[in-house]
Amino acid sequence: MKTTDNATIVVRTIIKAPVKKVWKLWTDPEHIVHWNYATEEWHTPRAENDLREGGRFVSRMESKDGREGFDFSGEYTRIVQNRQIEYTMDDGRRAQVTFVPNGDETIVSETFEPENVNPPEFQQQGWQSILDNFRKYVERFGKSDVMHFEIKINAGAEDVYRTMIDKKKYSEWTSVFNPKAHFEGSWERGSKILFLGTDKDGTEGGMIGRIRENIPGRFISLEYVGVVEKGKEILSGSKVDAWSGALENYTFSEDNSQTVLKIDVDVAGEWKSYFENVWPKALDKLRSICEA
Repeated sequence: MKTTDNATIVVRTIIKAPVKKVWKLWTDPEHIVHWNYATEEWHTPRAENDLREGGRFVSRMESKDGREGFDFSGEYTRIVQNRQIEYTMDDGRRAQVTFVPNGDETIVSETFEPENVNPPEFQQQGWQSILDNFRKYVERFGKSDVMHFEIKINAGAEDVYRTMIDKKKYSEWTSVFNPKAHFEGSWERGSKILFLGTDKDGTEGGMIGRIRENIPGRFISLEYVGVVEKGKEILSGSKVDAWSGALENYTFSEDNSQTVLKIDVDVAGEWKSYFENVWPKALDKLRSICEA
């Protein structure tokens, strides 16, 4: 797509949150993947962001059926902390984002040069929809926390990836969560997968997930959509609300023959202390299995 001679397009919204919070959720990749889509048929399975003048960004935007996708990417030309972002997209078009404090609210405006494939009205609607999704995400953020864990493993990224999702070895490293931990289903993109174990009453319980993205040796993103209680799948109701839509992302990168495995998990508040204790133990166990 190339820059046109059309006038720039502006979209804006008012967010009921202070500017520091708005800035963080706009710029952190762990948050970008939650809101960066125009319709429910699309999502952003991964994002990278080097937030500095001369730094690059990329958001992988895909249809959920996997039939379409593209990288929204470019380079930053101006950064004013909590106030302004300017960048040039890889097709040469320029854009600007401003953040204006207004008491306990923040006015976010985006100005961008349109491309020459789709009508300007269509582009404005799409960018406005993404901005509206961002507003909704910011205003509900806080009901859950995004927790980050990482570990270095003396093995290649492909080996760590394969070990982590191997059916037998998965049960080994996740046994710290539940002695009977296992999964049923597929890790292929778009697949349903059940993460199961035994509850205190001896019945089967766990979580229902959907694989949003799976790039072997690089990235896995799963979204929780329900729970399993007494062997029954539950997709709605109060027991599901705390977890529905929560993401669990795994990023694999190699560094001097080691793999850095990063985990970003959406966690309901009451589970935070539990995961702070258990996730490091699980990753230590995974490392031991990979390095054996």
